[in-house]
Amino acid sequence: MTTLDSEYGLPIAEVLDVLREHAGHADKQAVFPAASMDVIRKAGLLGLLVPAEYGGRGAGLPDFVAVAQRLAGACLSTASIWAMHCQQVDAVIRYGADALKDELLPSVARGDTYLASVTTEAANNWSFITAHAPITPDVNGVHLDRLAPVVSGGEYADGFLITMRAGEDTSVHEVSLVYAARGQVAIESSGDWDTLGMRAMDNVSLRISGTVPEHHVVGGPGAFRAIASESAIPLAHLGLSACWLGAARQAFAELVGHLRGSRRKGGPSLSSDLVRERLARIRFDLELVHAYLQRVTGEVAELREGAGKVSPQVMQIHLNTLKLAASELSFRATDRMIDLAGLSVGYSAQSPIPLERVFRDLRSASLNYSNDRLWTANGALTLWDRHITLA
Repeated sequence: MTTLDSEYGLPIAEVLDVLREHAGHADKQAVFPAASMDVIRKAGLLGLLVPAEYGGRGAGLPDFVAVAQRLAGACLSTASIWAMHCQQVDAVIRYGADALKDELLPSVARGDTYLASVTTEAANNWSFITAHAPITPDVNGVHLDRLAPVVSGGEYADGFLITMRAGEDTSVHEVSLVYAARGQVAIESSGDWDTLGMRAMDNVSLRISGTVPEHHVVGGPGAFRAIASESAIPLAHLGLSACWLGAARQAFAELVGHLRGSRRKGGPSLSSDLVRERLARIRFDLELVHAYLQRVTGEVAELREGAGKVSPQVMQIHLNTLKLAASELSFRATDRMIDLAGLSVGYSAQSPIPLERVFRDLRSASLNYSNDRLWTANGALTLWDRHITLA
């Protein structure tokens, strides 16, 4: 049992067994990994970040990153869904009103409430920090009417955190984050999720409408820019980068185990210098991602504790760089694994090592908030950092 298992009492090994058992079926059928999410609920993992006073595990960012890696080694789609849920939970913990925390966090800690993120909008060109659909006042609170073209796991979520324009007369850059429980809103879903990889993410289009209490506006009207900067963006980059690394790392561990197996017939010779060089290059990519992930996790944790010294611009460069490195190098490492493993082990969907699925899943990493945008953003931000402050 690892330190994490013993400290938080999480049956991680049993959770991973269930995720591995169902990963192939969920991928093949392109369905939400309901059985995997059920065991995550029962293990208390939905409440990993929830403070102990609300019944949660009270874990910090290093543990969040560690669990994300381990879950992704069993099923990347499930791990990504869980990491995005934790991103929403963190926003409520850090910015929610006391009334909302009292209402929501114990339910999350019990495993009763899985949260989905609603940030996409057809009119905003996929911008994370703008919104067009406005909140409107209502006698019972605030009214929402929102169409989102992509919501991961939306049909299965118990609640939603939704970005909305702060009001009918406000700018699209004045964005509020609003919590809505499933029972408070009407939901219409459409579209089929049939993709190359990440097939169990169940990304559907949702129309959400209804009225929620005013204290469900997280952080107050127009507060989403601060929430994005301090919570949503860091947790997204840390969580998904950890997931991508975890999937590639576990695939590599299984490949190395296969190559060292005494019953292996044929395949690459371990005495070959070319084979050893290929192994070293795969390891090289994973080592770099792991080291940078640990460093940036530490930087974010220090900032959140008030001990950090880097500027917001530099922190954003480091977070963007983490996402770029994790998405590109984890995929490159997996591509190299397939070359090394060959057709029957690396390329076959029937292989005992799920390299084919991991390869397809990781191909989406650079498209998930396009790397092109992050390269451009980092170039612009670099002009503000004349000292070139490295992580």
